[in-house]
Amino acid sequence: MSEPVILLVEDNPDDVELTRMALEETHLTNRLVVVRDGVEALDWLYCTGTHAERAPCLIPSLVLLDLKLPKMSGLQVLQHLRGDDRTRRLPVVVLTSSKEEQDIIRSYNLGANSYIQKPVDYTQFLEAIRQLGVYWMVLNEPPPAGAGGS
Repeated sequence: MSEPVILLVEDNPDDVELTRMALEETHLTNRLVVVRDGVEALDWLYCTGTHAERAPCLIPSLVLLDLKLPKMSGLQVLQHLRGDDRTRRLPVVVLTSSKEEQDIIRSYNLGANSYIQKPVDYTQFLEAIRQLGVYWMVLNEPPPAGAGGS
């Protein structure tokens, strides 16, 4: 079995670097795959488009999803993930700067597992990533492989 992967869907290079540094500082050694927009996220997950040659078709252990993305919003990505049996149970944590109530409601209505507003302070951001990583990558018990849709 290959190492667990965290898929980060984030278009802001500074937030990508902060997330990478926070994961390293918290000693989470999972491979971090970064995609920069909603279309690329779906291409990576489903091995299509620019990622059609990616093999094997690995499903990540966790998706960290920004909402404000080019080409396709994070909410649209989430809707696609929850509408496909291959990704229906995939843990998706919305990690965004938005604190808009409508974004929070829509994220949960579309099946987000968690919603975290990115802390502006680096120490708080580091702690949020540490807790997030420990929970989802260490403590959480994922569904068995091949559990399929409902």
